[in-house]
Amino acid sequence: MCAKMAFQHQAGTAMECLSIPITLQKETEIDAHGEEVMKCGFKIGGGIDQDYRKSPQGYTDNGIYVTEVHEGSPAARSGLRMHDKILQCNGYDFTMVTHKKAVGYIRKHPILNLLVARKGVTST
Repeated sequence: MCAKMAFQHQAGTAMECLSIPITLQKETEIDAHGEEVMKCGFKIGGGIDQDYRKSPQGYTDNGIYVTEVHEGSPAARSGLRMHDKILQCNGYDFTMVTHKKAVGYIRKHPILNLLVARKGVTST
C-alpha cells in the first residue's frame, strides 16, 4: 500500500510512506571558464508543471524523480539511485514543486539531506 501511495500520489494530498534518508555532499570542480561549481552527479525529471504521461521513464505521478546518476559521483556514493522519488530536500517538500524550483533548490545547497521513496522498498 505504501509504495502505491508514494508512486501514484496526487500533489497536495496527504501521504504516508517509508522514506529513505540520503545525505549528499557536493564536490567542488572548476568549469571550462575557471569558475568553481558544485557538482552532485544526478539529474531529475518531473514536477507539478510537467505531464507525467509523457515521461519516457513511465512515471505515474508529478513527483520529482532521479532520472540519471553518474557513476562515481557524490550522488552514487551517497546511495541515490535512478528512479528514486525525492520527497524532501533539506526539509523542503518536493511533492508540490515545479521542475524549475526543484532544480534551483538542489543547486543552491552544498549539502543535500534528501528523503526518497524507492520502488520495492517496504522496510529498511
